[in-house]
Amino acid sequence: MHQKLSVSDNCHNLNEYLEKFAFPLKLMQTKTDLELIVYELLRDLRKQGCIYVEMRFAPQLHTQKELTQEEAIRACEIGYKNFLNWQAVLRDGKPALHANFILCCMRLRGNEKENFETVELAHKLMPITHVVGIDLAGAETPEFAIHKYSKLFAKAKELGVPYTIHAGEAMGPNSIREALALGAKRIGHGIRCIEDQNLVNKLAKDKITLECCATSNLNTKVFDRLTKYPVRELLHEGVHVTLNTDNMTVSHTNLPTEYRRLEVKTGLLASEEKEMLKNSIQASFASPKEKQRLTALLG
Repeated sequence: MHQKLSVSDNCHNLNEYLEKFAFPLKLMQTKTDLELIVYELLRDLRKQGCIYVEMRFAPQLHTQKELTQEEAIRACEIGYKNFLNWQAVLRDGKPALHANFILCCMRLRGNEKENFETVELAHKLMPITHVVGIDLAGAETPEFAIHKYSKLFAKAKELGVPYTIHAGEAMGPNSIREALALGAKRIGHGIRCIEDQNLVNKLAKDKITLECCATSNLNTKVFDRLTKYPVRELLHEGVHVTLNTDNMTVSHTNLPTEYRRLEVKTGLLASEEKEMLKNSIQASFASPKEKQRLTALLG
C-alpha cells in the first residue's frame, strides 16, 4: 500500500510524483468518503500541533461518480464541522485547530469549463463556508503555461476571490514571473526563483510569499539534496518564505518533520522558523480575527 501512496527515492520528476494521486482519488468520490477523510486529516494535524491549516483539493477531481463540484465542497465542509464538534469536547489544554479550504483549478486538457466553475463556486461559497480562495495546480509543462490561464484569474480577480498559483517548481523562474503578471501574491513552491537574482529582489520588494516544500522538491528532483535547499538564503534576502508539506502522504512527511529536516540539513535557526511562521500568518487567507489569534499564540 505504501508503494501506491508514496514516492520512493527513485522518483524522477514532478509528473511521476503526481501519478501517486490516482489511487487515493478512487477512494474519494462520495460524500461519506470526503467527510471522513477531512475529519481524520484534521485529527492527525491537531496531533502534530497544527493550529491553522489551509487544505487544498480540486473539487473537479471528486466528480467521477455521482458528486458535483459543489457537493464535494459541501461534504468537506461537513467533515470540518464534525472535527470541530469532536475538538469542542476535548480538555487537553492544546490550542484549537482552525481550518479553511483552497479550491484547486487544474492544469488538464479540456477542463476550462470545470476550472471556471471552481472559481464561481469559490465566490458563491466563501460567505457561507470555510472556502477562502483558489489555486492552480497540476503538471508544470509548456502545454499548461501559466499565461494560458489569464482569463481564469481575471475572473477570480473580478469576483474578489483570493488566489495562489503553483509556479517555479518543475519550470523555472519565468513561470514565477508569469504568475506575478496574473496578480499572484502567493506562489506555490516558487523555489526556483533562486536561479534569478533579479526575480529574488522583486519577490522581496513586492512582499510575495513563497510556499516552499522541501521534501517534495527533493522527491521531484528540483534539488538533489536538502543541504542545498535555499530557504535560509531567501530569508536573508528578505523574501517572505514559508514552509509547507505539499502532500503529506505522497512525500511521507508532516510539518514538524519538515522543520526538523531543515534544522539538520541547513542549520535552520529557531528565529528563522519563527519568521517563517509569521510569514505564514500574514500571507494566509484567514480572517483578520484569526490572524490575531494565531499571532498571539505564536508570541
